[in-house]
Amino acid sequence: MANDYPIRFPAQLRQHLRALRKQRGLTQAQVGALLGVSQARIAEIEAEPGLVSFDQLMQLLSALGVTVSLSEAPTVRGGA
Repeated sequence: MANDYPIRFPAQLRQHLRALRKQRGLTQAQVGALLGVSQARIAEIEAEPGLVSFDQLMQLLSALGVTVSLSEAPTVRGGA
């Protein structure tokens, strides 16, 4: 069964990345080895995912077995 992790703010991505890694029982060093980067780089990505290239973020998500799906947010209409 797939889980949804809606992200509306960049800070939420930080929490999700760490949780996804831990759910899979992986250390930062193990994820780094999967991507060919250091443990320190994975720590940086988890701490500041907004400063990571889109390509590297997608590689990390793929290594964690995550697919990304985009959907439109509901339109908010102001009443005047």
